[in-house]
Order: sequence, then structure tokens, then C-alpha cells
Amino acid sequence: MFRFVFRLAAMVALSISVIMAVLDATRSVAASALVMTPLNTSWLAVSPDTRSAFESFVRDKVNPLLWDGAIAWVLSQPGFAVFAMLAFILYAIGYRRQRPSGRFAAT
Repeated sequence: MFRFVFRLAAMVALSISVIMAVLDATRSVAASALVMTPLNTSWLAVSPDTRSAFESFVRDKVNPLLWDGAIAWVLSQPGFAVFAMLAFILYAIGYRRQRPSGRFAAT
């Protein structure tokens, strides 16, 4: 059951990654230059309230150094790359290995 949830979340993250990549590709063609939109810019364009609420939650409840170090770095990366890595990690968690079959397989 949990593997299905992780694989479903991976599919959603991959879908978001593809949508963001298509948007960046369209902007790159229109600008005749490479355009890679940071995740922070995309998040602020979609929902600035949740972005500020997330920042205040991390700064107040968790640790301000976490925001300044890790989260700020992740938000400065291209959005399609962040969601592609998230999809890969979620898929790896939900991956079901094939059982070895054959003459010398361990039982």
C-alpha cells in the first residue's frame, strides 16, 4: 500500500517537473536564450501566501539556519530539476525489486 503511495507521489512530481520544463523551454525559445526559472520564482507566482507561511514556519518552529542554508539553496535551483529529483527519490523508495528466479537463486 505504501509503495503505491510513493509511486503515485513520484508520478505527480514527475508530471510537475515536465510541465515546468515545458514552460522553461517555451520561454527559452521566445527569448532566444536559455531560461531556467528558479523554484522560488515559480512558487511565488503560484501562491505567495503559502511560500511566506512555509518560510515563517521553518524559521519559527524548526531552525532559521535550515532556511538560510538548505532550503534557500533548493529554492534557488531550477524548478523542473528539483521536482525531477524528488520524483526519482520517491520512485526509489516505492520501487519493488524483482525476486531472483532461476537455478542459483537464494530461496
